Amino acid sequence: MAPAVLFDQGQIESAVVRVGSEISRDHPEGVLLVAVLKGSVMFLADLVRAVDVPVTVDFLAISRFAPDSGRVRIVKDLEGDIAGLDVVLVEDIVDTGLTATFLLGHLRALTPKRVRVCTLLDRARRRIVPVDVDYRGFELEDDFVLGYGLDFQERYRNLDRIITVDPRPLADDPDLHVGELFAPERP
Repeated sequence: MAPAVLFDQGQIESAVVRVGSEISRDHPEGVLLVAVLKGSVMFLADLVRAVDVPVTVDFLAISRFAPDSGRVRIVKDLEGDIAGLDVVLVEDIVDTGLTATFLLGHLRALTPKRVRVCTLLDRARRRIVPVDVDYRGFELEDDFVLGYGLDFQERYRNLDRIITVDPRPLADDPDLHVGELFAPERP
C-alpha cells in the first residue's frame, strides 16, 4: 500500500485553530498545556499559537511500553508545580487509553485545579480503558498513521501532513517511503 494523505496541512491547521478556540473558551483565566514528548511536539507548537488566553507549557516523557507488561514509566517529569492550575494534557494520539490513563493519574496526584485531555487523533474504537477526551482534532479509524509528529522508528515526524501506510513493509525498511515523501516537488 502506497502512502495516502489522510489529513493535509490545511485540514490540520483548521483542526488546530478549532481546538485552540475550544481550549481558550474553557480556560479564560489561562491554561497550562502539558505535552507528551515526542509525538505531540508539532501539534503543541501550532496549538499554543492558536490559544488566545495566557498559556504556559511543560513537558512529560514516558518510556516505551515494557514488553509483555504494558507498563510505562515517567522518564522526564514536569519542571513546574501544577497545584491549583487548569491543565490540559496534550497528546498526539489517544488509542487504547492506557498511556492517557497513566498520565492523568500522575497529573491528578499533583493536585491541579482540573485536568483535561486534548489529542490530535482520537482512536476511540481501540479503547481498553475509558478516557474522556475533551478536545480532539480528528477521529481516527484503524489506520496506521505517520507525520505531523507521529513516527516510525523516529522517521516521518517532520511531514506537514498525516499519511496512512501499511506498517508491515516499514519493519523491513524504515526508510521505505522517505524518497517519495520528502523528494522536492518538480515544477
